[in-house]
Amino acid sequence: MDTDQLRRYLEFYQDLHVKTLYRQPRIAGIQTAPPPVTESKPMDLIPLAPEGETLLQIIQDIGDCKRCRLHEGRNKIVFGVGNEHSPLVFVGEGPGADEDAQGIPFVGKAGQLLTQMIENTAKKEGIALLRNQVYICNVVKCRPPGNRTPEPDEMETCGHYLYRQISAIRPKAICALGGTAARALTGHKEGVTKMRGKWFKWQDIAVMVTYHPSYLLRPYNQNAKREAWEDLKKVLHFVYD
Repeated sequence: MDTDQLRRYLEFYQDLHVKTLYRQPRIAGIQTAPPPVTESKPMDLIPLAPEGETLLQIIQDIGDCKRCRLHEGRNKIVFGVGNEHSPLVFVGEGPGADEDAQGIPFVGKAGQLLTQMIENTAKKEGIALLRNQVYICNVVKCRPPGNRTPEPDEMETCGHYLYRQISAIRPKAICALGGTAARALTGHKEGVTKMRGKWFKWQDIAVMVTYHPSYLLRPYNQNAKREAWEDLKKVLHFVYD
């Protein structure tokens, strides 16, 4: 493994928030011969996104995914939707009931609000943009039971596919919707209220954090709704100006 390949692997595991790597210790004072070449095994690493990989290839690789417990209660895998060449990607937490039924992210009430946010804000800012011109996906691809927050191991499993999705699209910016998406993409542990409106990085791609649309649907969050619109204005001007 050359230095450049090793660097890419370490960056990948850093994005998954793996903090420690282990190797087999050597016993002091004992010289052990290396095993024969025929018995050696390659390192069991999750493969990085291949150069030139397409979203269709990633979907085919996922297949009828049963890699974590979330498959047990799901109806459909919710991979993503939109323009696979979009310079802007929205990432949410995970599918809800409507999304699980249709296999499309953000189609319920929160999704309808997201559509309004994208299209109305763009129109007011003089940017010709419709929802189907951006790409939308989630951290996890199967609905967590009762819409609970995904567990760390579930996010790690699906994080591999999110990594490959974003690597295939190579957008100019990502908009992280809510705390789960923000933590998955940035590694920061602060709440959304402290992170929103600020720029972070995923690899070399700009990340803007804002509220999840489901949070904005609550009637007592009018201030948050105004803040989310301001966050979205920043993203749209950064990407499309």
